[in-house]
Amino acid sequence: MTSSVSPGQSVDGAIDTLGLGRFQWRLLAICGLTWASDAMEVLLVGFALPGISAAFGLERGSVQATGLLSATFAGMLLGAVFWGWLADRVGRRTVFLTTVALGVLFGVLGAFAPTVAVLVALRFLTGFAIGGTLPVDYAMMAEFIPTAWRGRFLVYLESFWALGTVLVAGLAWALSTALPPAEGWRWLLGLAALPGLVGLLARLGVPDSPRSLLARGDTAGARRALERVARVNGVTLSDAPLLVPARPERVTPAALFSGTLRRRTALLAAVWFGLSLGYYGIFSWLPSFLRAGGLELGEVYRTTLLLALAQVPGYLLAAWLVERAGRRATLTGFLSVGALSAFVFLFASTPLAVLLSLAVLSAALLGAWGALYAYTPELFPTPLRTTGMGLVSAMARVASVLSPGVGALLLTGNLGVALGLFAALFAVAAACAWAIGIETRGQRLPEALA
Repeated sequence: MTSSVSPGQSVDGAIDTLGLGRFQWRLLAICGLTWASDAMEVLLVGFALPGISAAFGLERGSVQATGLLSATFAGMLLGAVFWGWLADRVGRRTVFLTTVALGVLFGVLGAFAPTVAVLVALRFLTGFAIGGTLPVDYAMMAEFIPTAWRGRFLVYLESFWALGTVLVAGLAWALSTALPPAEGWRWLLGLAALPGLVGLLARLGVPDSPRSLLARGDTAGARRALERVARVNGVTLSDAPLLVPARPERVTPAALFSGTLRRRTALLAAVWFGLSLGYYGIFSWLPSFLRAGGLELGEVYRTTLLLALAQVPGYLLAAWLVERAGRRATLTGFLSVGALSAFVFLFASTPLAVLLSLAVLSAALLGAWGALYAYTPELFPTPLRTTGMGLVSAMARVASVLSPGVGALLLTGNLGVALGLFAALFAVAAACAWAIGIETRGQRLPEALA
């Protein structure tokens, strides 16, 4: 099979012509493995907290316990901004590799922490490292996927979050039956870091993004990256030159707050903030909330595992809808269902009703995350794509830092206040998503500032 690139065709046209093949599926598997590992790292403190509390004598809802839950998110806040900015300047691949390596290192070290203070510091550093995978992985995926497949592939990548959630819940459950809680948490932290090591080794063979290389003036490097895609996909890239997109002499993050980007950046930041505060406010405390409700630790982990499996239908539906109804409508719809299901959870009076409302909430919020991750990179031009992704995801990290404190209301008898706030956040986020007013389905990625 042979395909060619027309003379003067853009890199987007080249990617579309080379088509979908083994390269893109391999990239999805590689990024997905690390994404699952990141999900484990982000969520595992919630699973490990009962054991950490037993080992260090922490009280339920204490400042130290809340600080542990917030430390990873605080690191991700700084990491998202720093690594996103750096990736637009030195290239996606460098950050693509560095962040995963550091995440594995600090994650493993956390398993040997002698004190709570050291553990908090190492969780912060782990968060700082994995915060970079958020903007970079999605920029890499978006920039290598043909236009017709981009939306669903970005949702597919986000769906690996459910895999990571299932893995960490299953691992926590298995360790809870084999070891006392005061010992099992160390194994949980250490083992959760190992998938990232496998992901790091797999990433060594991934080239830098041709769009990023072109934006930085490396035309030869961009062609080599496209030749790699063509070779793996079993097609041929013609010798026709690639068009280098026009770009201003200097592109700074300030451009995100000027011209046509100002409004979409602000609205996207609001969506990321609202969804993150509600999601982590509920699910970071969920194991402790279920434990406080009288469930045994094994039952807590089994229930959490079932809720993680409920995320899968949400992702699958989002992957279908983003290419049928569009990114904007899909995101708005899932956020609206999330707001409604949070209210239903508030009034659930039986164990079955609680489980079903939480399952719907879990599916709706993860469907919203999938649509948001598909939508966001398509709204920023190539020179600012990872910077923009880093900035708006940093707003999610701000919310994540706040979420343990807000979510603690679930354990202190303020269930109505907490869930009412979360439902309101999802509703406001839905309104902001709709107000963006731009549909990117079927559109090629913007290469330069408008």
